[in-house]
Formats: sequence, structure tokens, C-alpha cells
Amino acid sequence: MSQDKFTNRLANEKSPYLLQHAKNPVDWYPWSEEAFEKARKEDKPIFLSIGYSTCHWCHVLAHESFEDEEIAAYLNDHYVSIKVDREERPDIDSVYMTVCQMMTGQGGWPLSIFMTPEKVPFYAGTYFPRESKYGMPGIMEVFTQLYQKYKEDPDHIKEVTKSVTEALDKTVATKSETRLTLEITDQVYKQLGKRFDFTNGGFGSAPKFPTPQNLLYLLRYYYFTGKSAALKMAESTLQAMANGGIYDHVGFGFARYSTDEKWLVPHFEKMLYDNALLLIAYTESYQITKNPLYRKISEQIIEFVMREMHSSEGAFYSAIDADSEGIEGKYYVWDYEEIFNILDEDLGDLYATVYGITPEGNFEGKNVPNLNDTNLESIADEYNFTIDELNQHLEEARAKLLTAREEHTYPHVDDKILTSWNAMMITALAKAGKVFEEEQYIKTAEAAIDFIETNLVKKGRVMARYRDSDVKFNGYLDDYAFLVWANAELYEATFSLNYLRKARELADNMIDLFWDNEQGGFFFSGKDSEKLLSREKEIYDGALPSGNSVAAVMLARLGYSTGETAYLDKLEEMYYAFYEEVKQGVAASTHFVQSLLLTENPTKEVVVLGNDKNFLAKLQKEFLPDVSLLASKNAEQLAEVAPFASDYRKIDEEPTIYVCENFACQQPTTDVKQAFKMITE
Repeated sequence: MSQDKFTNRLANEKSPYLLQHAKNPVDWYPWSEEAFEKARKEDKPIFLSIGYSTCHWCHVLAHESFEDEEIAAYLNDHYVSIKVDREERPDIDSVYMTVCQMMTGQGGWPLSIFMTPEKVPFYAGTYFPRESKYGMPGIMEVFTQLYQKYKEDPDHIKEVTKSVTEALDKTVATKSETRLTLEITDQVYKQLGKRFDFTNGGFGSAPKFPTPQNLLYLLRYYYFTGKSAALKMAESTLQAMANGGIYDHVGFGFARYSTDEKWLVPHFEKMLYDNALLLIAYTESYQITKNPLYRKISEQIIEFVMREMHSSEGAFYSAIDADSEGIEGKYYVWDYEEIFNILDEDLGDLYATVYGITPEGNFEGKNVPNLNDTNLESIADEYNFTIDELNQHLEEARAKLLTAREEHTYPHVDDKILTSWNAMMITALAKAGKVFEEEQYIKTAEAAIDFIETNLVKKGRVMARYRDSDVKFNGYLDDYAFLVWANAELYEATFSLNYLRKARELADNMIDLFWDNEQGGFFFSGKDSEKLLSREKEIYDGALPSGNSVAAVMLARLGYSTGETAYLDKLEEMYYAFYEEVKQGVAASTHFVQSLLLTENPTKEVVVLGNDKNFLAKLQKEFLPDVSLLASKNAEQLAEVAPFASDYRKIDEEPTIYVCENFACQQPTTDVKQAFKMITE
């Protein structure tokens, strides 16, 4: 069926996901007052479909159902159909995903919501097949039965929508009289230990997600407690993922998750946020262990992101699809013979041996290269190579395979630029640049944050999405919290006070726009944003840390680095506001609990006056989550962002270091060795 004879209202949108549906025969509306007005006027239920452009099952649903003229005709006659890109409107997605989880016990994308013209759901689900199968009703059956219910049993619909509204009201966190304490940090560690897969690394069973925030938590828990099992859990996960097929051994970068517990077969889509957070995890693991593998993977992630996700304007694209030519993973998998055709007999044999390439394959008859069962030392012995020689041959093979792969049809790239996800990559690049002393990484991060400030801040208000010069949607909590993180990290990489100033400004705006003055904690959408069915307040981490989690850690960091205790007071309120939620599932908010490691353990505030670049570079390489580092030529420059340091002076015009613990300072020193010892011990 040619789709070109149909064009709907989505053709005027900028979202790649909405544009994928612009030629459906379904008379789609974007989320708009026009759609709700039509539903009210014609007394029709609303079918709300939420997804994103690199979502495999969203493509399946579109091809099976939304391109089908019979289904489209029924939808157009009986419903008002609305499409939403969850990455552009996470506020809408969050509300209706909460409803889906309450109604069905599970969620996911595509998200299918049936609701009244007043936007209140009466039925929710995810993917529905064209015909009934997998124990699921067929989509036509769902549409017809729900329409009949809506028209013939309005009392039932009223009852359901009333209970949904009441249940949503109860989901917003309310302040407890009890405070979260350091004890919860041990509970998180124990719960992660119970869920840890000691054979394959990672947490839980298949499908297995990287959840980098768990690893970042374990690294800090190890640092503060010295419990080596925490470091072992993080390291074995990072090593297993680097060996598995979830890592692209030809082009680098991580896929979104593994479909099996061994990290072997990925769900092939690649997300900017996963690669950003994993870059942070590998970089920090290198800081702690100095294991060269972690540096290698960090540098390879950056190489991949710069090659495939970096826009010509200096920012970063959102995601790369799993599918090409309508087939999942087609771009990434290999035929056995194909390897030999590209590499010749000898190099092909070596590559196949190392990366587990076989005639029968490991994924639907094809091969996902991996190092799961590979011992490089014994293979080097077998082929009479040194490890260096083996690595040279493997790199030669990889480069040839990448060149050959690039001739294939490339998967769809979601090229919209999201503030929050870009902020994560900026954070990761700043950290990697600082640790590996790679100036170019820092420059790339600075160019990206310049892009955001130039294009995604309107009249002082951070916006959420940029595409084709079109800027849309008031920024969400995540946009502000992650930007605070990016600026703080850039400050620690460059010691340019401008970044610390911006971090404070953003944090102050975040408090003004999102803070719940009655119950504490941050709402997901700002007080100036569209009013939805409920104003969500998220604490649980999903594929990435929640906005409240990141905000909490940043309030701690800003409180200590600037000496402004108002930030710590807000964080203190959060320990009451989220007590109940965190207690219910302690390992579901690992990033938030990270803030307790900072506030409930001793911290050090270090002020370096005078330019001792070697000393600062040495400190930057260390993993010191409990140390806030301020550096400036003189104290006057610091006064604006950190008033507590304004009276500090250099001794005899020499670079001078002040080391304070919980804001109580020891005697300043010009002895850098002594200072380094005081800071790192």
C-alpha cells in the first residue's frame, strides 16, 4: 500500500517520531487543544498513542495497524487519535505511564491510552497485535469493545475515571515525619547484592539493562565504606558488558539493553543517555582502579558518539534505531562467510575465533561479535602472537569491518537535540577530559553547552527540545538538574568560575520553578508549564536517574562547594519528602541515596589560591566524591560564587591550599605534597 496518498496533521511537526506517522491513514492529531475540542464536540473517546522514533515495537504497531486502512477508518470514525513523542513530552508520558502501571501492573512503549475528552484514562495497555495472539486481544477488538463501553455504559466509564483520578492524587509524594538516614545506604548495598548476578554481572535476569546509576552508587559506597564487594560488583558488570554483544565491538558504543542474562544479544538501539552515563561509570572506575580497559572503553564510547551522534552544530542527537530496512539488528550482525569475504582467510579465522563468529551464529542465524568466552592470552599463544600483535591484527580487522558495514543501509537516527540528554553527555565528556587529560573532550563539552545556552534558553527559561531551528516545550526538572550537573562538572574540569556561577543560577531557577513548597521535593514540570491530569514528582530511577535524584546530589555538591547552606536545607527537606517512597524500594533510587553518602559522611572543602596546574591536574585524576574543589588566582574572584572563601589569602604570594572538613578549616599550606596527603587520605 502506498502511504503517500495520506497525509495527516503530524506532517507539520518536528518530532522524528510524529513525522514517522505523518503519512498514516489514521487522522492523527498532535497533543493539542484542537484535538480535545473535537472530542468534546463530537463526544468521542480519545486514543492516545505514546512512543519514540527508535522504538522497535512502536514500528511493529505502526506497520501492522496504523498503516492499515480498515483500522484507520474505524479509528477515524469512532475516536480522536493523538500521537505523542515521549522524549519531547516526558511530562505527558510520565502521567499516563503511571496510570498504565496502576491499571495493568506493567508499562512500556508503545503506550496505548483510551481516555475521555477531559484527558482521564479509562483503559491502558502497551502493544496490541493486529490479530489476537500472545495471549493479547487484537487491536480491532480493543477499539470496538472500548468504544461500545464508552457509548453504552457511561456510568462504568465515570466510575473508572474517578478511581484513576483519586489514585493519581495519592501517587504524589507527601512529607513524612521520619527522615532518611545513613542506614539506608547499607540497605541499598545489600539489596543490590541480592539482585546481583554473580555469574554474568549486572542485576536481575533477562532482559538486562546497564542501569549505570547502580554502578555509580557502588563506586561511591566502596569509597566511603571500603567494602571491596561493592567495587567487585561494579567492576564485574562493567567488564561483562564490555565483553558482551551489548557493546558494539566494530563501531563501539552500547546498545540499550541485552535480551539475555549474558549481555550477548542486544536490543540494538543506541541511546545518547546510556552512552553518557556508562562513559561516566567507566571513567570513574578507571580513576579508582587505573585498569586500562576502562580508559579504552571510555575513549571508544567517545569515538562512537563523535562519529555517529554528534551534530554539525556541536550538540548531540538522541538515539539510533535498532532496525534498518525493517529488520532489527540488520546493520550490526554478520554472516559467517561475510567476515571471511571482507577479511580474507587468515584474518577472518583469527577474528572469528576471538569474537565467537560461527556458521550457525548466535542471533537468528547471524553473528553478534562478542568476547564472552574469549581468553586473549591463550589465543595469542595459539597464534604465536604477543598480546600487542594480536591487538594490532584485531584492530586491522575491526577497521575493515566498520568500513564494509558503513556501506550498508544505516539505521534511522533521531536527530532531535534534548537538553537533558545533552547535559549528560557534556557531564561525561568534561569528566573524561579531566581524568584522561584530553583537552579536546573538554572543548567538545564546552561547545555543546554553548549550543544549549544559545539555542535552548529563551528569556532565561531552559527549553527541552531543538530540531531544525525549532525550539519547543518548557524544560522539565531533568533539563535543569542535568544542566546543573554539566556546569558543575565543567567547572571541575576547567576551573572557570563562570560554570559554577551558571550552576548556581540554574539551581536557583530550578528551586523557583519546580519546588513543592508544601511537601518538599521537586515536581517534574514547572509552575509555568501546561497543567496535566496530575503534577508528577518522581524519585525512582528508570533507565536514567530521576530529576529529583540528580537534583539531590547537585544540591549536596553545590552546598559544599559554595558554602551556601540553603542548598543543603532543601536537600534536608527531601530526606523527609521521599522517606516513604525510598523505603518501599531502596534500590530503585540509588542515585538519590548517593546524596546521603555525601551529607552523612565527613566532607572536605578544598580551596586552591594561585595557579598550581600540576597539583590541580593530579587531584583531578583522583576519585574523590567527598571533596569539593575550588581554585582561583585569588579569593576576590571566588567571593561571588563561594562567599566563605572571600577572606582567604595566599601565603608569601605562593600557591596556597586550604583544606577544610565540614567547613572547619585547617591551617593553610604551600606544601603541595602535604596538602595532597591531607585531601586524599
